[in-house]
Amino acid sequence: MKTLFKQPLQNKLFIPFITAGDPDGDATIDLAVALQEAGASAIELGIPYSDPVADGPVIQKASSRALKNGMNIVKAMKLVPEMRKKGVNIPIILFTYYNPVLQLEQESFFALLRENTIDGLLIPDIPFEESAELRQKCQEHSISFISLVAPTSSSRIKMIAENAEGFVYCVSSLGVTGVRKNFDNSISSFLDEVKQYSNVPVVVGFGVSSKEQVEELSSICDGVVVGSALVREIERLQTSLLNETTRNKAIDEFREFAKTFGSENESKEYV
Repeated sequence: MKTLFKQPLQNKLFIPFITAGDPDGDATIDLAVALQEAGASAIELGIPYSDPVADGPVIQKASSRALKNGMNIVKAMKLVPEMRKKGVNIPIILFTYYNPVLQLEQESFFALLRENTIDGLLIPDIPFEESAELRQKCQEHSISFISLVAPTSSSRIKMIAENAEGFVYCVSSLGVTGVRKNFDNSISSFLDEVKQYSNVPVVVGFGVSSKEQVEELSSICDGVVVGSALVREIERLQTSLLNETTRNKAIDEFREFAKTFGSENESKEYV
């Protein structure tokens, strides 16, 4: 099984999410570079989709912007080698719904993953019980299949955690992604149960949006996924990001904002 991170972990993981093509492909490449410089351990590259059932309004709007710009799953994957050319050497995890995968057909999809040096795959609308074929394909192509587990998973927690690859993505609360002010008091016991069964890092996402929340959660897990807060900052900077004369300044601003979540993470060895 391929691992995404050196074990044991030297730092808490910071895994940012950005939407491919928001505000355009070139900006996405530069944003990925900035995230690595800000301490990202890996990057979730979201594929824009017209019916994103797990995404809140901030990421839905980002998907809409990217789709209007002509972004799709194939173009998004082809951004990754361009990120590599600019020095991005941390793992890239493709975050996509299953329909775009079906449209490509599995053989073509996995060939593109391999050709474009993508390290992990996360498909939120595929239940673990229905993912056996995809997990097998990922193993054949040395790609980590990232599993989601929620507090309501109950009796499924053991099964999901024991079979997890790369890291276990623990959903902090019910509902869609989005900025939250606080988390349910039961999250600590939930994470303890996941850690009991997992052989890979246990990471929390859905709603992590402040340095204080990162510090709070980092004491009870191995790292955090940050999505909506970063995507909202990209939306704020989009006009400057689309202008060649102001893009560098906007990237600098974004990097400083991202350091809010990743400043404690030094550069990490990539496996």
